Amino acid sequence: MADTNTLLERYQPWRRVAEYGFWIVVLTLNAIANSVVALMDVRRAKLDAIAWWEPAVWEFSSTVTILALMPAVVAFTRRYPLHFDTWRRFLPHYVAATVVWSIGHVVGMVSLRMGFYALVGYTYDFGSWPREFFYEYLKDARSFISFVVLVTLYRFVLLRLQGEAALLDAPDVGPPLESVERPERFLVRKLNREFLVAANDIEWVQASGNYANLHVRGRDYPLRSTIAGVEARLDPARFARVHRSYIVNLDHVSMIEPLDTGDARLHLKDGTTVPCSRRYRPSLRERVGAAAAGE
Repeated sequence: MADTNTLLERYQPWRRVAEYGFWIVVLTLNAIANSVVALMDVRRAKLDAIAWWEPAVWEFSSTVTILALMPAVVAFTRRYPLHFDTWRRFLPHYVAATVVWSIGHVVGMVSLRMGFYALVGYTYDFGSWPREFFYEYLKDARSFISFVVLVTLYRFVLLRLQGEAALLDAPDVGPPLESVERPERFLVRKLNREFLVAANDIEWVQASGNYANLHVRGRDYPLRSTIAGVEARLDPARFARVHRSYIVNLDHVSMIEPLDTGDARLHLKDGTTVPCSRRYRPSLRERVGAAAAGE
């Protein structure tokens, strides 16, 4: 069996291409199939008033709009991640999201259809908006749920392949070899094996619901903890809270980019950018300046 680390490392440079490609290929094939079926239904019903190209316009206008909205779905599921202990709390957010998704989908595809019809000298009639929107919402809600499930499962598989972090337990007998309150290492479980990750190797930490993702050399290790809980366990001389959802290792900050909003953007040595809110910016500048003066 090929080493999981090697497979993941090979996949990472192609990850975005694979993710975008998956949705483009799947949704395009679905649009083609639906167009053919719709055209067959039109011909069987002998609806001669409908041109042969109209079913394709209906389907592809929907597909293009969905592709445009997919980054929002990914961002939404990252902001409100679904776990066994969070789904009840986030359920109202997801119910509201189905409505927002449907509005965006309907407005987008109808606009595209009206534009194309006008381009070829036709007029597109969506029909009664309340009735037609309710009809579209019933379909859109199911589609949205399906997309959320696929994105969540994909993210779950990636995290499990990379591993899940946990704090070291205190020994049953005798004192611990290192501070349990401020550990020097985190335990990573991956594919029924356990590894130790040095706390100082953590480059940055991002809050994700009831988890905090520890970023170490391009990998994410989810730790079941709040971002405040992680902050309390990391060395304050080395790590700094820069946002309500982010902690950075000061050794990995290469540049602080001020923004006109008063916030800042942190550039890390690996090319990653992390937001820094105006609340934490002054203390960060002081600490980085003090560290530079002490070198």
